[in-house]
Amino acid sequence: MEAQKIILEPILTEKSYAGIPNKVYTFKVATDANKIEIKKAVEELFEVQVERVNTVNCRGKLKTRNTRSGQVVGKTSDYKKAIVFLKPESKAIAFFESLN
Repeated sequence: MEAQKIILEPILTEKSYAGIPNKVYTFKVATDANKIEIKKAVEELFEVQVERVNTVNCRGKLKTRNTRSGQVVGKTSDYKKAIVFLKPESKAIAFFESLN
């Protein structure tokens, strides 16, 4: 699998911003990717050294909406989140450094 297809987008929340000074980054990744593939993809895309990767399968939320014809129930899509820890001697990812 290609690195661009594994790492889909960064997740930018208050909790993920708190990890940036410690070289901890959060990404939305492909649901069928494993930790080894995620580690190789991050190292290839950003040219950094990854210490470890934690993954979380996130369930989509139920959404309801009232319309004239009645209540409509839907669901957001499920996704997988990867928390990437870089080695202390590794350089930081430039994209996240510009956010601080």
